[in-house]
Amino acid sequence: MQILLARDWNSNPGATFPALYMLDGLRARDDESGWTIETDAASFYADKNVNVILPVGGQSSFYSDWLEPDNGKFYQLETFLTKELPPVLENSMRTTSSRGVIGLSMGGTSAMFLAARNPGFFQFAGSFSGYLSTTSLGMPQALQYAMQDAGGYNVTKMWGQPSNALWAAHDPYIQAENLKGTSLYISSGSGMTGPYDQPSGIPGVSTNYAGMGLEILSRLTSQSFATKLNKLGIPAQVNYRPSGTHSWPYWQFEMHQAWPQVANALGVAVSAPACGLGGDIGAMANANPWLGGCVTGEYSVAGGLAQDFRNGRIFWSGGTGAQVVTGMIGGEYQAMGGPSGPLGLPTTSEFGTPDGRGRGNHFQSGSIYWTPQTGAHSVRGAIRDLWSSQGWETGPLGYPVGDEINTPSKDGAVQGFEIGAIYWSPTTGANGVQGLIMGKYGEMGYENSWLGFPRSSERGPIRDNGRFNEFEGGNIYWSPASGAWSIKHGAIFEEWGRQGYEGGRLGYPISDEYAFEGGVRQNFQFGTITVKGGNIQVA
Repeated sequence: MQILLARDWNSNPGATFPALYMLDGLRARDDESGWTIETDAASFYADKNVNVILPVGGQSSFYSDWLEPDNGKFYQLETFLTKELPPVLENSMRTTSSRGVIGLSMGGTSAMFLAARNPGFFQFAGSFSGYLSTTSLGMPQALQYAMQDAGGYNVTKMWGQPSNALWAAHDPYIQAENLKGTSLYISSGSGMTGPYDQPSGIPGVSTNYAGMGLEILSRLTSQSFATKLNKLGIPAQVNYRPSGTHSWPYWQFEMHQAWPQVANALGVAVSAPACGLGGDIGAMANANPWLGGCVTGEYSVAGGLAQDFRNGRIFWSGGTGAQVVTGMIGGEYQAMGGPSGPLGLPTTSEFGTPDGRGRGNHFQSGSIYWTPQTGAHSVRGAIRDLWSSQGWETGPLGYPVGDEINTPSKDGAVQGFEIGAIYWSPTTGANGVQGLIMGKYGEMGYENSWLGFPRSSERGPIRDNGRFNEFEGGNIYWSPASGAWSIKHGAIFEEWGRQGYEGGRLGYPISDEYAFEGGVRQNFQFGTITVKGGNIQVA
Protein backbone atom coordinates (compact mmCIF):
# COMPACT_ATOMS: atom_id res chain seq x y z
CA MET A 1 0.00 0.00 0.00
CA GLN A 2 0.92 3.61 -0.56
CA ILE A 3 -0.89 6.32 1.39
CA LEU A 4 -0.95 10.02 0.57
CA LEU A 5 -1.74 11.54 3.95
CA ALA A 6 -4.42 14.19 4.38
CA ARG A 7 -3.39 17.84 4.36
CA ASP A 8 -3.85 18.32 8.10
CA TRP A 9 -2.42 14.93 9.15
CA ASN A 10 0.67 16.47 10.76
CA SER A 11 -0.61 19.91 11.67
CA ASN A 12 -3.70 18.51 13.46
CA PRO A 13 -2.60 15.20 15.06
CA GLY A 14 -5.98 14.61 16.72
CA ALA A 15 -7.99 14.73 13.49
CA THR A 16 -9.36 11.82 11.44
CA PHE A 17 -9.95 11.81 7.70
CA PRO A 18 -12.05 10.11 5.00
CA ALA A 19 -10.42 7.61 2.64
CA LEU A 20 -10.20 7.83 -1.13
CA TYR A 21 -9.17 4.52 -2.72
CA MET A 22 -7.49 4.91 -6.12
CA LEU A 23 -7.32 1.74 -8.21
CA ASP A 24 -4.77 1.09 -10.95
CA GLY A 25 -5.12 -0.25 -14.46
CA LEU A 26 -4.60 -3.67 -16.00
CA ARG A 27 -0.80 -3.33 -16.06
CA ALA A 28 -0.43 -2.34 -12.41
CA ARG A 29 3.19 -2.57 -11.27
CA ASP A 30 4.42 -4.29 -8.12
CA ASP A 31 6.69 -1.45 -6.97
CA GLU A 32 4.51 1.66 -7.10
CA SER A 33 1.00 2.77 -8.01
CA GLY A 34 0.55 4.07 -11.52
CA TRP A 35 -1.22 7.08 -10.05
CA THR A 36 1.99 8.34 -8.46
CA ILE A 37 4.20 7.26 -11.37
CA GLU A 38 2.12 8.69 -14.21
CA THR A 39 0.09 11.57 -12.72
CA ASP A 40 0.43 14.50 -10.34
CA ALA A 41 -1.68 12.72 -7.70
CA ALA A 42 0.86 13.32 -4.90
CA SER A 43 0.97 17.08 -5.39
CA PHE A 44 -2.71 17.39 -6.36
CA TYR A 45 -3.97 15.79 -3.15
CA ALA A 46 -1.40 17.56 -0.95
CA ASP A 47 -3.94 20.24 -0.02
CA LYS A 48 -6.92 17.87 0.18
CA ASN A 49 -8.13 16.57 3.54
CA VAL A 50 -8.48 12.92 2.57
CA ASN A 51 -6.18 9.95 3.06
CA VAL A 52 -5.56 8.65 -0.46
CA ILE A 53 -5.22 4.85 -0.39
CA LEU A 54 -3.23 3.37 -3.28
CA PRO A 55 -3.04 -0.44 -3.57
CA VAL A 56 0.24 -1.48 -5.21
CA GLY A 57 0.24 -4.46 -7.56
CA GLY A 58 -2.76 -6.48 -8.69
CA GLN A 59 -1.91 -6.76 -12.37
CA SER A 60 -4.97 -8.06 -14.28
CA SER A 61 -6.73 -8.75 -10.96
CA PHE A 62 -9.85 -6.58 -11.39
CA TYR A 63 -9.44 -6.15 -7.60
CA SER A 64 -11.65 -9.19 -7.06
CA ASP A 65 -11.52 -12.52 -5.24
CA TRP A 66 -10.39 -15.15 -7.74
CA LEU A 67 -11.69 -18.67 -7.99
CA GLU A 68 -8.28 -20.27 -8.55
CA PRO A 69 -4.60 -19.30 -8.55
CA ASP A 70 -2.99 -18.48 -11.86
CA ASN A 71 0.51 -17.54 -12.97
CA GLY A 72 1.80 -17.45 -9.40
CA LYS A 73 -1.00 -15.25 -7.99
CA PHE A 74 -4.17 -16.07 -6.07
CA TYR A 75 -5.86 -12.70 -5.77
CA GLN A 76 -8.33 -12.09 -2.95
CA LEU A 77 -8.39 -8.33 -3.34
CA GLU A 78 -12.07 -7.60 -2.70
CA THR A 79 -11.70 -9.25 0.70
CA PHE A 80 -8.51 -7.31 1.32
CA LEU A 81 -9.88 -3.91 0.32
CA THR A 82 -13.30 -4.18 1.97
CA LYS A 83 -12.70 -6.44 5.00
CA GLU A 84 -9.03 -6.62 6.00
CA LEU A 85 -7.74 -3.15 5.17
CA PRO A 86 -10.44 -0.89 6.74
CA PRO A 87 -9.74 -1.86 10.38
CA VAL A 88 -6.04 -1.17 9.85
CA LEU A 89 -6.78 2.24 8.34
CA GLU A 90 -9.27 3.13 11.06
CA ASN A 91 -7.23 1.86 14.02
CA SER A 92 -3.73 2.86 12.90
CA MET A 93 -4.02 5.54 10.21
CA ARG A 94 -6.68 7.92 11.61
CA THR A 95 -9.06 7.08 8.77
CA THR A 96 -12.85 7.20 9.07
CA SER A 97 -15.47 4.90 7.56
CA SER A 98 -16.35 7.59 5.00
CA ARG A 99 -14.88 6.30 1.73
CA GLY A 100 -14.69 6.94 -1.98
CA VAL A 101 -13.15 4.91 -4.79
CA ILE A 102 -11.76 5.97 -8.17
CA GLY A 103 -10.35 3.67 -10.82
CA LEU A 104 -9.02 3.84 -14.35
CA SER A 105 -9.66 1.21 -17.02
CA MET A 106 -9.66 -2.12 -15.11
CA GLY A 107 -9.82 -0.08 -11.89
CA GLY A 108 -12.86 1.83 -13.19
CA THR A 109 -14.70 -1.45 -13.73
CA SER A 110 -13.68 -2.53 -10.24
CA ALA A 111 -14.66 0.76 -8.60
CA MET A 112 -18.22 0.35 -9.84
CA PHE A 113 -18.73 -3.32 -9.01
CA LEU A 114 -17.00 -3.04 -5.61
CA ALA A 115 -19.37 -0.22 -4.71
CA ALA A 116 -22.34 -2.23 -6.00
CA ARG A 117 -21.32 -5.48 -4.31
CA ASN A 118 -20.72 -3.72 -0.98
CA PRO A 119 -23.64 -1.26 -0.65
CA GLY A 120 -22.86 1.62 1.69
CA PHE A 121 -19.14 0.87 1.89
CA PHE A 122 -18.27 3.67 -0.58
CA GLN A 123 -20.05 7.01 -0.62
CA PHE A 124 -18.45 7.88 -3.97
CA ALA A 125 -17.46 5.73 -6.97
CA GLY A 126 -15.74 7.01 -10.10
CA SER A 127 -14.84 5.22 -13.33
CA PHE A 128 -12.36 6.75 -15.76
CA SER A 129 -12.41 4.77 -19.04
CA GLY A 130 -13.75 1.68 -17.27
CA TYR A 131 -15.50 -1.29 -18.91
CA LEU A 132 -18.90 -1.09 -17.29
CA SER A 133 -20.58 -4.07 -18.91
CA THR A 134 -18.47 -7.20 -18.58
CA THR A 135 -21.00 -9.82 -19.74
CA SER A 136 -22.26 -8.15 -22.92
CA LEU A 137 -21.51 -9.71 -26.31
CA GLY A 138 -17.76 -10.14 -26.81
CA MET A 139 -16.68 -8.69 -23.49
CA PRO A 140 -15.56 -11.96 -21.80
CA GLN A 141 -13.39 -12.62 -24.85
CA ALA A 142 -12.04 -9.06 -24.77
CA LEU A 143 -11.13 -9.41 -21.08
CA GLN A 144 -9.43 -12.74 -21.81
CA TYR A 145 -7.34 -11.16 -24.54
CA ALA A 146 -6.40 -8.19 -22.34
CA MET A 147 -5.47 -10.32 -19.31
CA GLN A 148 -3.41 -12.71 -21.42
CA ASP A 149 -1.56 -9.73 -22.84
CA ALA A 150 -1.03 -8.16 -19.39
CA GLY A 151 0.75 -10.89 -17.46
CA GLY A 152 -0.42 -14.09 -19.14
CA TYR A 153 -3.52 -14.62 -16.97
CA ASN A 154 -6.55 -16.77 -17.77
CA VAL A 155 -9.88 -15.03 -17.19
CA THR A 156 -11.54 -18.33 -16.19
CA LYS A 157 -9.26 -18.52 -13.14
CA MET A 158 -10.83 -15.25 -12.03
CA TRP A 159 -14.59 -15.80 -12.46
CA GLY A 160 -14.84 -19.15 -14.26
CA GLN A 161 -16.50 -19.70 -17.61
CA PRO A 162 -18.71 -16.83 -18.88
CA SER A 163 -21.76 -18.88 -17.85
CA ASN A 164 -20.61 -18.82 -14.20
CA ALA A 165 -22.76 -16.63 -11.95
CA LEU A 166 -19.64 -14.77 -10.82
CA TRP A 167 -19.55 -12.93 -14.14
CA ALA A 168 -22.94 -11.38 -13.53
CA ALA A 169 -22.01 -10.72 -9.90
CA HIS A 170 -19.07 -8.59 -11.08
CA ASP A 171 -20.84 -6.80 -13.94
CA PRO A 172 -21.49 -3.12 -13.07
CA TYR A 173 -24.36 -3.04 -15.59
CA ILE A 174 -26.17 -5.97 -13.97
CA GLN A 175 -25.43 -4.74 -10.42
CA ALA A 176 -26.35 -1.12 -11.17
CA GLU A 177 -29.42 -1.08 -8.90
CA ASN A 178 -27.19 -1.57 -5.87
CA LEU A 179 -25.55 1.80 -6.52
CA LYS A 180 -28.54 3.81 -5.28
CA GLY A 181 -27.34 6.40 -2.81
CA THR A 182 -23.74 6.38 -4.07
CA SER A 183 -22.35 9.52 -5.69
CA LEU A 184 -21.27 8.37 -9.17
CA TYR A 185 -18.84 9.83 -11.71
CA ILE A 186 -18.37 8.23 -15.15
CA SER A 187 -16.13 9.41 -17.94
CA SER A 188 -14.67 8.15 -21.19
CA GLY A 189 -13.14 9.56 -24.33
CA SER A 190 -14.16 8.86 -27.91
CA GLY A 191 -10.96 7.23 -29.14
CA MET A 192 -10.31 10.10 -31.53
CA THR A 193 -7.11 12.13 -31.34
CA GLY A 194 -7.30 14.50 -28.39
CA PRO A 195 -5.15 17.22 -26.79
CA TYR A 196 -2.80 14.69 -25.16
CA ASP A 197 -2.32 12.44 -28.21
CA GLN A 198 0.27 12.40 -30.97
CA PRO A 199 -1.60 12.60 -34.30
CA SER A 200 -0.86 10.08 -37.01
CA GLY A 201 -1.09 10.86 -40.70
CA ILE A 202 -4.78 9.88 -40.72
CA PRO A 203 -7.25 12.59 -39.63
CA GLY A 204 -8.68 11.90 -36.16
CA VAL A 205 -6.41 8.90 -35.56
CA SER A 206 -3.54 9.11 -33.07
CA THR A 207 -0.40 7.02 -32.94
CA ASN A 208 -1.85 5.33 -29.81
CA TYR A 209 -3.67 2.70 -31.85
CA ALA A 210 -4.27 0.30 -28.94
CA GLY A 211 -5.48 3.16 -26.76
CA MET A 212 -7.91 4.20 -29.47
CA GLY A 213 -9.59 0.78 -29.57
CA LEU A 214 -9.67 0.39 -25.80
CA GLU A 215 -11.29 3.78 -25.33
CA ILE A 216 -13.98 3.03 -27.91
CA LEU A 217 -14.76 -0.15 -25.95
CA SER A 218 -14.92 1.83 -22.73
CA ARG A 219 -17.17 4.44 -24.35
CA LEU A 220 -19.66 1.84 -25.59
CA THR A 221 -19.95 0.03 -22.24
CA SER A 222 -20.04 3.30 -20.28
CA GLN A 223 -22.92 4.55 -22.43
CA SER A 224 -24.86 1.34 -21.83
CA PHE A 225 -24.21 1.59 -18.09
CA ALA A 226 -25.26 5.25 -17.92
CA THR A 227 -28.45 4.46 -19.82
CA LYS A 228 -29.22 1.71 -17.29
CA LEU A 229 -28.65 4.13 -14.38
CA ASN A 230 -30.99 6.64 -15.99
CA LYS A 231 -33.74 4.04 -16.34
CA LEU A 232 -33.30 3.13 -12.67
CA GLY A 233 -33.50 6.78 -11.64
CA ILE A 234 -29.96 6.72 -10.21
CA PRO A 235 -28.21 10.08 -10.73
CA ALA A 236 -24.64 10.17 -12.03
CA GLN A 237 -22.21 12.73 -13.38
CA VAL A 238 -21.46 11.40 -16.88
CA ASN A 239 -18.80 12.94 -19.10
CA TYR A 240 -18.47 11.72 -22.67
CA ARG A 241 -15.40 13.56 -23.91
CA PRO A 242 -15.37 14.44 -27.63
CA SER A 243 -11.87 13.03 -28.08
CA GLY A 244 -9.12 11.23 -26.18
CA THR A 245 -7.57 7.77 -26.06
CA HIS A 246 -6.94 5.24 -23.31
CA SER A 247 -3.97 6.93 -21.62
CA TRP A 248 -2.77 8.54 -18.39
CA PRO A 249 -2.98 12.26 -19.28
CA TYR A 250 -6.75 11.94 -19.68
CA TRP A 251 -7.11 10.10 -16.37
CA GLN A 252 -5.12 12.82 -14.61
CA PHE A 253 -7.51 15.37 -16.13
CA GLU A 254 -10.53 13.43 -14.88
CA MET A 255 -8.98 13.11 -11.40
CA HIS A 256 -8.90 16.91 -11.22
CA GLN A 257 -12.41 17.28 -12.63
CA ALA A 258 -13.93 14.76 -10.22
CA TRP A 259 -12.50 16.30 -7.03
CA PRO A 260 -15.38 18.70 -6.17
CA GLN A 261 -17.85 15.82 -6.37
CA VAL A 262 -15.54 13.58 -4.32
CA ALA A 263 -15.13 16.29 -1.68
CA ASN A 264 -18.87 16.85 -1.38
CA ALA A 265 -19.58 13.13 -1.13
CA LEU A 266 -16.95 12.66 1.60
CA GLY A 267 -17.84 15.81 3.50
CA VAL A 268 -14.58 17.73 3.15
CA ALA A 269 -13.89 21.21 1.81
CA VAL A 270 -13.20 21.51 -1.90
CA SER A 271 -10.57 24.21 -1.41
CA ALA A 272 -7.82 24.52 1.17
CA PRO A 273 -7.71 27.50 3.57
CA ALA A 274 -5.18 30.23 2.92
CA CYS A 275 -1.73 29.98 4.50
CA GLY A 276 1.26 32.28 4.68
CA LEU A 277 5.05 32.27 4.83
CA GLY A 278 7.48 33.80 7.27
CA GLY A 279 10.84 33.52 8.99
CA ASP A 280 13.50 30.98 8.05
CA ILE A 281 10.92 28.53 6.68
CA GLY A 282 9.56 31.21 4.38
CA ALA A 283 13.04 32.09 3.18
CA MET A 284 13.77 28.43 2.41
CA ALA A 285 10.45 28.10 0.54
CA ASN A 286 11.21 31.19 -1.54
CA ALA A 287 14.62 29.73 -2.39
CA ASN A 288 12.95 26.50 -3.56
CA PRO A 289 9.95 27.52 -5.66
CA TRP A 290 9.55 23.93 -6.93
CA LEU A 291 7.99 23.14 -3.52
CA GLY A 292 4.85 24.89 -4.72
CA GLY A 293 2.59 26.89 -2.45
CA CYS A 294 2.09 26.17 1.22
CA VAL A 295 -0.86 23.95 2.17
CA THR A 296 -0.68 24.51 5.96
CA GLY A 297 0.63 27.18 8.27
CA GLU A 298 3.61 26.57 10.52
CA TYR A 299 3.02 24.06 13.32
CA SER A 300 5.04 22.60 16.16
CA VAL A 301 6.90 19.29 15.90
CA ALA A 302 9.27 17.57 18.31
CA GLY A 303 12.22 19.93 18.72
CA GLY A 304 11.10 22.59 16.28
CA LEU A 305 8.61 23.75 13.66
CA ALA A 306 7.37 22.48 10.30
CA GLN A 307 5.26 23.65 7.38
CA ASP A 308 3.77 21.56 4.58
CA PHE A 309 3.93 22.49 0.91
CA ARG A 310 2.43 21.00 -2.19
CA ASN A 311 5.61 19.10 -3.04
CA GLY A 312 7.33 18.62 0.31
CA ARG A 313 7.87 19.82 3.88
CA ILE A 314 10.25 22.26 5.55
CA PHE A 315 11.46 21.61 9.09
CA TRP A 316 13.20 24.14 11.33
CA SER A 317 14.94 24.27 14.68
CA GLY A 318 17.49 26.62 16.18
CA GLY A 319 20.17 23.95 15.95
CA THR A 320 19.44 22.56 12.50
CA GLY A 321 18.05 25.51 10.60
CA ALA A 322 15.41 25.18 7.87
CA GLN A 323 15.68 22.00 5.80
CA VAL A 324 13.59 20.49 2.98
CA VAL A 325 12.34 16.90 3.02
CA THR A 326 10.33 15.65 0.05
CA GLY A 327 9.37 12.76 -2.21
CA MET A 328 10.02 9.13 -1.30
CA ILE A 329 12.59 10.22 1.29
CA GLY A 330 9.80 12.22 2.92
CA GLY A 331 7.59 9.14 2.85
CA GLU A 332 10.23 7.02 4.60
CA TYR A 333 10.79 9.79 7.15
CA GLN A 334 7.05 10.02 7.82
CA ALA A 335 6.77 6.23 8.20
CA MET A 336 9.54 6.32 10.82
CA GLY A 337 7.70 8.92 12.89
CA GLY A 338 9.20 12.11 11.48
CA PRO A 339 10.87 14.37 14.07
CA SER A 340 9.41 12.25 16.89
CA GLY A 341 10.99 9.09 15.49
CA PRO A 342 14.52 7.72 15.80
CA LEU A 343 16.00 10.03 13.15
CA GLY A 344 15.10 13.35 14.77
CA LEU A 345 15.09 16.54 12.68
CA PRO A 346 16.79 16.91 9.28
CA THR A 347 20.23 18.51 9.33
CA THR A 348 20.43 18.90 5.54
CA SER A 349 17.97 19.41 2.74
CA GLU A 350 17.73 16.70 0.10
CA PHE A 351 20.92 16.41 -1.94
CA GLY A 352 22.07 14.51 -5.00
CA THR A 353 24.61 11.73 -4.44
CA PRO A 354 28.04 12.00 -6.08
CA ASP A 355 27.44 9.04 -8.39
CA GLY A 356 24.35 10.74 -9.83
CA ARG A 357 22.13 7.73 -9.14
CA GLY A 358 20.33 8.75 -5.98
CA ARG A 359 19.26 11.31 -3.44
CA GLY A 360 19.75 11.64 0.31
CA ASN A 361 18.95 13.57 3.49
CA HIS A 362 20.94 13.60 6.71
CA PHE A 363 19.15 13.78 10.05
CA GLN A 364 20.21 14.26 13.65
CA SER A 365 20.45 10.51 14.20
CA GLY A 366 20.80 8.97 10.77
CA SER A 367 20.27 9.35 7.03
CA ILE A 368 17.81 8.33 4.33
CA TYR A 369 19.03 7.40 0.84
CA TRP A 370 16.94 6.76 -2.27
CA THR A 371 17.43 5.53 -5.82
CA PRO A 372 14.78 4.54 -8.38
CA GLN A 373 16.03 0.95 -8.18
CA THR A 374 16.28 0.56 -4.39
CA GLY A 375 13.63 2.90 -3.00
CA ALA A 376 14.12 5.02 0.12
CA HIS A 377 15.68 3.50 3.25
CA SER A 378 17.07 4.90 6.47
CA VAL A 379 20.54 4.08 7.79
CA ARG A 380 21.49 4.86 11.38
CA GLY A 381 23.59 3.99 14.41
CA ALA A 382 26.63 1.74 14.18
CA ILE A 383 25.54 0.41 10.79
CA ARG A 384 25.55 3.94 9.38
CA ASP A 385 28.92 4.65 10.98
CA LEU A 386 30.47 1.66 9.22
CA TRP A 387 28.75 2.39 5.91
CA SER A 388 29.95 6.00 5.97
CA SER A 389 33.51 4.95 6.89
CA GLN A 390 33.54 2.71 3.81
CA GLY A 391 32.51 5.56 1.51
CA TRP A 392 28.70 5.69 1.76
CA GLU A 393 27.07 4.55 -1.50
CA THR A 394 30.41 4.70 -3.35
CA GLY A 395 31.85 2.06 -1.01
CA PRO A 396 31.81 -1.70 -1.50
CA LEU A 397 28.17 -2.23 -0.46
CA GLY A 398 26.32 0.32 -2.61
CA TYR A 399 22.94 1.71 -1.55
CA PRO A 400 20.65 0.28 1.14
CA VAL A 401 17.92 -1.95 -0.26
CA GLY A 402 16.00 -2.42 3.00
CA ASP A 403 15.57 -0.90 6.44
CA GLU A 404 17.45 -2.12 9.49
CA ILE A 405 15.71 -5.08 11.15
CA ASN A 406 16.38 -7.14 14.25
CA THR A 407 17.94 -10.54 13.62
CA PRO A 408 15.18 -13.05 14.37
CA SER A 409 16.87 -15.47 16.78
CA LYS A 410 19.81 -13.58 18.27
CA ASP A 411 20.40 -10.18 19.83
CA GLY A 412 21.50 -8.15 16.84
CA ALA A 413 20.46 -6.26 13.72
CA VAL A 414 21.06 -6.45 9.99
CA GLN A 415 20.54 -4.17 7.02
CA GLY A 416 20.67 -5.19 3.37
CA PHE A 417 22.61 -3.27 0.73
CA GLU A 418 22.98 -3.77 -3.00
CA ILE A 419 26.12 -5.88 -2.70
CA GLY A 420 25.77 -7.40 0.75
CA ALA A 421 24.70 -6.56 4.28
CA ILE A 422 25.92 -4.99 7.50
CA TYR A 423 25.40 -6.98 10.69
CA TRP A 424 25.58 -5.64 14.23
CA SER A 425 25.55 -7.34 17.61
CA PRO A 426 26.50 -6.08 21.09
CA THR A 427 29.59 -8.31 21.17
CA THR A 428 30.86 -7.97 17.59
CA GLY A 429 29.84 -4.44 16.63
CA ALA A 430 29.01 -3.59 13.00
CA ASN A 431 30.65 -5.49 10.15
CA GLY A 432 29.92 -5.89 6.45
CA VAL A 433 29.56 -9.11 4.48
CA GLN A 434 29.33 -8.98 0.71
CA GLY A 435 29.52 -10.73 -2.62
CA LEU A 436 30.17 -14.47 -2.79
CA ILE A 437 31.20 -14.57 0.86
CA MET A 438 27.70 -13.26 1.64
CA GLY A 439 26.28 -15.99 -0.58
CA LYS A 440 28.17 -18.65 1.36
CA TYR A 441 27.14 -17.09 4.69
CA GLY A 442 23.52 -17.31 3.61
CA GLU A 443 23.93 -20.91 2.47
CA MET A 444 25.26 -21.75 5.95
CA GLY A 445 22.28 -20.11 7.70
CA TYR A 446 23.57 -16.58 8.36
CA GLU A 447 24.04 -15.69 12.05
CA ASN A 448 22.04 -18.76 13.13
CA SER A 449 24.74 -21.12 11.87
CA TRP A 450 27.88 -22.07 13.80
CA LEU A 451 29.54 -19.07 12.17
CA GLY A 452 27.49 -16.60 14.27
CA PHE A 453 27.85 -12.86 13.62
CA PRO A 454 30.73 -11.43 11.57
CA ARG A 455 33.65 -10.15 13.64
CA SER A 456 35.19 -8.20 10.75
CA SER A 457 34.18 -6.70 7.46
CA GLU A 458 35.59 -8.29 4.32
CA ARG A 459 39.39 -8.20 4.27
CA GLY A 460 41.81 -8.41 1.41
CA PRO A 461 43.06 -8.70 -1.19
CA ILE A 462 45.26 -11.52 -0.04
CA ARG A 463 46.95 -14.30 -2.05
CA ASP A 464 45.65 -14.60 -5.63
CA ASN A 465 43.22 -11.71 -5.09
CA GLY A 466 41.36 -13.59 -2.39
CA ARG A 467 39.29 -12.15 0.47
CA PHE A 468 37.89 -13.29 3.80
CA ASN A 469 35.57 -12.43 6.69
CA GLU A 470 36.07 -13.38 10.30
CA PHE A 471 33.03 -14.69 12.20
CA GLU A 472 32.43 -15.70 15.81
CA GLY A 473 32.80 -19.39 15.02
CA GLY A 474 35.26 -19.32 12.13
CA ASN A 475 36.04 -17.64 8.82
CA ILE A 476 34.86 -17.68 5.22
CA TYR A 477 37.56 -17.45 2.54
CA TRP A 478 37.09 -16.73 -1.15
CA SER A 479 39.36 -16.50 -4.16
CA PRO A 480 38.60 -16.55 -7.90
CA ALA A 481 40.22 -19.97 -8.22
CA SER A 482 38.76 -21.68 -5.14
CA GLY A 483 35.34 -20.14 -4.55
CA ALA A 484 33.92 -19.39 -1.09
CA TRP A 485 34.25 -21.90 1.76
CA SER A 486 33.97 -21.84 5.53
CA ILE A 487 36.53 -23.05 8.04
CA LYS A 488 35.70 -23.58 11.73
CA HIS A 489 37.76 -22.47 14.67
CA GLY A 490 39.40 -25.60 16.04
CA ALA A 491 42.08 -28.13 15.22
CA ILE A 492 41.86 -27.91 11.42
CA PHE A 493 41.90 -24.10 11.46
CA GLU A 494 44.89 -24.07 13.85
CA GLU A 495 46.87 -26.54 11.76
CA TRP A 496 46.10 -24.60 8.60
CA GLY A 497 47.46 -21.53 10.38
CA ARG A 498 50.66 -23.38 11.23
CA GLN A 499 50.95 -24.22 7.54
CA GLY A 500 50.72 -20.50 6.64
CA TYR A 501 46.97 -20.14 5.99
CA GLU A 502 46.19 -19.42 2.33
CA GLY A 503 49.76 -18.29 1.78
CA GLY A 504 51.19 -21.68 2.78
CA ARG A 505 51.62 -24.93 0.88
CA LEU A 506 47.91 -25.95 1.22
CA GLY A 507 46.41 -22.82 -0.35
CA TYR A 508 42.72 -21.97 0.07
CA PRO A 509 39.97 -24.30 1.33
CA ILE A 510 37.98 -25.92 -1.47
CA SER A 511 35.39 -27.59 0.78
CA ASP A 512 33.76 -27.10 4.14
CA GLU A 513 34.77 -29.40 6.97
CA TYR A 514 33.10 -32.80 6.56
CA ALA A 515 32.86 -35.97 8.63
CA PHE A 516 34.18 -39.35 7.58
CA GLU A 517 34.53 -42.60 9.50
CA GLY A 518 36.11 -41.79 12.84
CA GLY A 519 37.06 -38.19 12.12
CA VAL A 520 36.68 -34.92 10.20
CA ARG A 521 38.52 -33.60 7.17
CA GLN A 522 38.76 -30.47 5.05
CA ASN A 523 40.06 -30.19 1.51
CA PHE A 524 42.37 -27.42 0.34
CA GLN A 525 43.73 -26.49 -3.08
CA PHE A 526 46.90 -28.54 -2.59
CA GLY A 527 46.06 -31.06 0.09
CA THR A 528 43.91 -32.04 3.07
CA ILE A 529 43.88 -31.72 6.83
CA THR A 530 42.42 -34.69 8.75
CA VAL A 531 41.64 -34.96 12.47
CA LYS A 532 41.06 -38.51 13.69
CA GLY A 533 41.38 -39.96 17.19
CA GLY A 534 42.99 -36.76 18.42
CA ASN A 535 45.68 -36.91 15.73
CA ILE A 536 46.16 -34.33 12.97
CA GLN A 537 47.40 -35.38 9.57
CA VAL A 538 48.38 -33.04 6.73
CA ALA A 539 48.53 -34.58 3.29
